Amino acid sequence: QGKFTLLRDTRTDGSFLVHHFLSFYLRAGCKVCFVALLQSFSHYNIVAQKLGVSLTAAKERGQLVFLEGLKSCLDLLFGEEEEEQSAQPSPLQFISESASNLKALFDFVRTSLTPGGGDSWKGPVLLVDDLSVLLSLGATPVAVLDFIHYCRVAVCSQLKGNIVVLVHSNEDSEDEENELVVNSLCHHSDLILWVEGLATGFCKDVHGQIKIIRRVSLELTAEQDHIQIYQYKIQDKNVTFFARGLSAAVL
Repeated sequence: QGKFTLLRDTRTDGSFLVHHFLSFYLRAGCKVCFVALLQSFSHYNIVAQKLGVSLTAAKERGQLVFLEGLKSCLDLLFGEEEEEQSAQPSPLQFISESASNLKALFDFVRTSLTPGGGDSWKGPVLLVDDLSVLLSLGATPVAVLDFIHYCRVAVCSQLKGNIVVLVHSNEDSEDEENELVVNSLCHHSDLILWVEGLATGFCKDVHGQIKIIRRVSLELTAEQDHIQIYQYKIQDKNVTFFARGLSAAVL
């Protein structure tokens, strides 16, 4: 409880980790607020069904609060949400305003995860896929980092919940704003799962490697961070992990 997990991918797609955490927390009985900025609800639902979880059922019973970023952006840009806006602002209101302010998005997260009278969920979880999209939509790096800071205070500190955030990064990229956000988040994370494509290129039997960094140094002990590196292969319904160079195809 109270942990901030950063999912970082470089030269590959780390979204399989998002699907894992989503199904994991729903099966564990946690209340989940999913800020989905990258794909549609149906996409996440189809993958979740393969993993044995129904997002539709989770939404109906109030366990999952789903923000479909693609639909919200279209509604805001083309004015199809004007009637609803009069009652409550859209969480992505900053797109249509001059000020890059993510307060509406934070209010949406806090309202979604604050327990009500009849709630019996184990703990609140905020899942964001993918934080880099907020920068593409016009938010400034400072606004994005402020948003994450306030979410950590509300979800991790006050509600004793967890936050899982995915960001894309490319060390050779000229996108300085994105790299600033990624590096800042790395310094604040309790756990970093860094997925990288193979330096040697595409391989049928090894899809990439994952670096697991446990930030022991955050606890102000004299210990170094614990780092483990594995390679992985994504299958239809699960992922196989193995030590580097020990793929079944090699052995």
